[in-house]
Amino acid sequence: MGKLKTLVVGCGNMGTSHAQAYHKLEGFEIVGLVSRGAKSREQLSNELGGVAAFSDYAQALQTTKPNVVSINTYPDTHFNYVKMALEANAHVFVEKPLALTVEEAQTLVDLSKKKGKKMVVGYILRVHPTWAKFTEIAQTLGKPLVMRMNLNQQSCGNQWYTHKQLMKSMSPIVDCGVHYVDVMCSMTRSKPVSVSAIGARLSNEIDGDMYNYGQLQVRFEDGSIGWYEAGWGPMMSETAFFIKDVMGPKGCVSISDLNKGASDDVEGHTKTGSLKLHHSSLDNEGNFNKKDEIISTEDEPDHDGLCLLEQEYFLKAIVNNLDLTHHLNDAINSLKIVLAADESVRTGRTIDL
Repeated sequence: MGKLKTLVVGCGNMGTSHAQAYHKLEGFEIVGLVSRGAKSREQLSNELGGVAAFSDYAQALQTTKPNVVSINTYPDTHFNYVKMALEANAHVFVEKPLALTVEEAQTLVDLSKKKGKKMVVGYILRVHPTWAKFTEIAQTLGKPLVMRMNLNQQSCGNQWYTHKQLMKSMSPIVDCGVHYVDVMCSMTRSKPVSVSAIGARLSNEIDGDMYNYGQLQVRFEDGSIGWYEAGWGPMMSETAFFIKDVMGPKGCVSISDLNKGASDDVEGHTKTGSLKLHHSSLDNEGNFNKKDEIISTEDEPDHDGLCLLEQEYFLKAIVNNLDLTHHLNDAINSLKIVLAADESVRTGRTIDL
């Protein structure tokens, strides 16, 4: 197989990181960049040696005739952009979420199968070695599990502008929540049965009835429960903004945020300090008989390194014809949970799945 002609759509933080990954990998050849903003696409084009740049996605598809389309745009464009790419017989990488509704997501999954094309959704935590270890340890703690996770992002300037743009189509607990709900499903390997959620609108700068703070609670068939919290904006607290903690009968494991960096920095979304494993077993006198274990994560990849790992997986899926059924089913299930959470916020009811 020759190099895969690749069209990168979106030249913001994620699009730039993924474009740099394609540029480094022998299996890809970037044949075009698409962005509404002239400055961002021209700057990235120059960095990559003068790659063709377009403002119109449909024109770029027709002109470059890519084998691969990488979609890194705002969520409200994902359904149409992915559909157009698949109909143009291209493999697709798309940033999460796959679509804005479960029905749209299922339509895209069915279309990818019909076309015989690979489609990978950008769940960056799946390729993160620390999160893989975190999940592996959680699965040794017994059942039920109690999973507590959040990511509150104190933002201003360009970050706050980006958050407001994202909230034109979805809330923080939907946009970020798909990552962490996906992790919870992996940890429990159990079916989610209900979701309850609450939310609050903390700024008049947000359009419509959207809320910029929310938290959800999900219950699983095996008795496990999960809590997730997310908020965006200049008013967000940086006290306890990063909680990644799992408890089971045999103990608990946590990701430490020690020296992990600021919450509004792109590295702060994925960078970890260490893993802390606590054992619950007691000796004959009722005292703990094992010391807590600190597992170093100093050698973990940075954000660009994780994007490179994602694209290596995407390339492997295409070249080796990997079966992505579980990957795509998980993408739909995690979307189903966070959209049920959004419905719960708006209706005040617990949603059965």
